[in-house]
Amino acid sequence: MHVVVAGSSGFLGRQLVAELRGRGHDVTRLVRREPAANESRWDPQGGVVDTALVRAADVVVNLAGAPLVGNPHSAQWARDVLTSRRATTALLAATVAEAPTPPALVNASGVSWYGDHGPAALTEASDTRGHALLTQVCREWEGAAHPAVQAGARVVLLRTAPVQDRRNPPLQQQRLQFLAGLGGRLGSGRQYAPMISLRDWVGAATFLVEHATASGPVNLCAPRTPTNAEFTRALARLVRRPALLPVPAAAIRLAAGPMADEVLGSLNLRPAALLELGYRFADPDVDAVLTTGLRGGSEAGR
Repeated sequence: MHVVVAGSSGFLGRQLVAELRGRGHDVTRLVRREPAANESRWDPQGGVVDTALVRAADVVVNLAGAPLVGNPHSAQWARDVLTSRRATTALLAATVAEAPTPPALVNASGVSWYGDHGPAALTEASDTRGHALLTQVCREWEGAAHPAVQAGARVVLLRTAPVQDRRNPPLQQQRLQFLAGLGGRLGSGRQYAPMISLRDWVGAATFLVEHATASGPVNLCAPRTPTNAEFTRALARLVRRPALLPVPAAAIRLAAGPMADEVLGSLNLRPAALLELGYRFADPDVDAVLTTGLRGGSEAGR
């Protein structure tokens, strides 16, 4: 297949492009600089993209967006997080929709779409709640893909949980924190926190690109979601350090500002759509996810 990928310079994008090419697909990367071979220049904020290239693709993958690592108290950072995702998705969705035979659109999103649901088990059929920053971002992000859905394109929304790998946040910082003996549960620790290993994220995203019947929202998370307390115990055990410094919820709200709800909210998520499609997870629980993540591996599962 010919796959056009936006956001290919990011950590996940680089891994996905390598996997797709390794599986024999022809990949064209959308870039914002002078393009090299197998690349095409675009300007999503300016509404500029090679429409012929996008419309002729078999699948368009959009992972583009401003980094989530930033100053949570900055209004400019919050605007950039939203507008970058909305602009890239809107441009690609509109271009896909205008094709005589629309290509598939596999578009990034996040598990924050659901909002805090406490201990209730969640699947792709669950609702969205609350007004946390990233919950609102995800709603608008997914909404921007609607023109492609209306045009009859196969649209997959990758509701991605934090990808655990020692080379990338959040595990990059958490590993160092726990090694220094500064680890501990966050707030009560009873909140559920979905996650996925890098190899399962790459494996699942590739599976969804190739799987012609996959469409709609898909949770990219391990089948068994741990609480924060369970995550804390697992990481402390694997790095062989105590985790005795819990962080009070009040301190988290002060430090994280509008992002505090992402830390303290609870998402007991299940990857129901992937399991129904037959995807086999390499890392199904917190111990496996962290063991793989601390090793830093991306051999994709299936």
